[in-house]
Amino acid sequence: MAGLVAVAAGAAVRETSSTQQTAGAAGTAQTAGAAGAAQTAGAAGAAQTARAGAAGAAQTAGAAQTAGAAQTAGAAQTAGVAGAAQPAAAIPRLAGTTHPDLQGVWQAMREVDYDLEGHAAEAAVALQPGVPNGQPVPAAPVLALGALGGVPPSAGVVVGGAVPYRPEALAQRDENRAEALARDPLVKCLLPGVPRATYLPFPFQITQGPDKVLIAYGFSNAGRTIHLDEVDPPGVVSWMGHSVGRWEGDTLVVEVTELMDQTWFDRSGNYHSGELRVVERYTPITPYHLQYEATIHDPAVFTEPWTLSLPLYRRMEEHPRVLEYRCVEMVEELVYGHLRREQLVRRWEGDYGRRGGTLVIDVTRLPTEREAEP
Repeated sequence: MAGLVAVAAGAAVRETSSTQQTAGAAGTAQTAGAAGAAQTAGAAGAAQTARAGAAGAAQTAGAAQTAGAAQTAGAAQTAGVAGAAQPAAAIPRLAGTTHPDLQGVWQAMREVDYDLEGHAAEAAVALQPGVPNGQPVPAAPVLALGALGGVPPSAGVVVGGAVPYRPEALAQRDENRAEALARDPLVKCLLPGVPRATYLPFPFQITQGPDKVLIAYGFSNAGRTIHLDEVDPPGVVSWMGHSVGRWEGDTLVVEVTELMDQTWFDRSGNYHSGELRVVERYTPITPYHLQYEATIHDPAVFTEPWTLSLPLYRRMEEHPRVLEYRCVEMVEELVYGHLRREQLVRRWEGDYGRRGGTLVIDVTRLPTEREAEP
């Protein structure tokens, strides 16, 4: 098309030059002028036709490209949707078996440990009444932490929304919540129990064999063995209980019994009795996600079994490891400091500047009346 335009334009130039050379004869000039005009008009028309043809071709090509791009995008979206639902073949398998390979370092990325149930943000884990008709304010032990001591909001992980407490057990939960800073076993670095160990803000590592699954938790060196073969129960209760597993398709189902009654489910005082039995389900969604469910059975505390559900995420940094959070020595002063002849921790003072002033906290240690408590 561009060649046609150039030829037509050249013809018009040559014709105009010829007309100027024969301009001595008026009739001839007029005739030549008319002819030149006609030819020029013809060339212009040809150029317009060429431009129109080129535009049409461009529009046609653009439409084709657009359609192709749309088809390509649609195919990509379709492939993406198909990829979201991983087929069973995409889940890695333990060598020599047909079972999923769950080995790796995993972690829950939720605010679950603050409270299993949905909740709004709060100023601190320990509160006291504020001004009349006002919001509660942080209690003295956590006042110095400011925003770092607050409780983040959460939509909760309890299926159905609420834990089905018996009325008298709910009253105990509320009392636990009010005294959580002093009563939560994790404050003293006691073992978290099951299922709480799974959704603490610490990673844990799964090591898997055909007959045993070992889980090592970052918090307080906690760990447990899930027995896939037949073993005799120990016959004694423990912080992490006795775990027996089986496979249901691609789901590892674990029944945990013989758990101590001194563990909590979270920092908000949700608790259980010595009759607790937990049924866990670990289901791979993709090679990088597990769906974790724990069904709680405890007729002494709850009106019916209830379930919590949340995803677990594989840690993807290079060479992921579970680094020990050895908190026993960290809480020695809290746990045993009151036995010292001379107290080490007596006073803390911090200058917050014009946004807070100087904060002074005096510490007094007294004998306890709850020696039987953990």
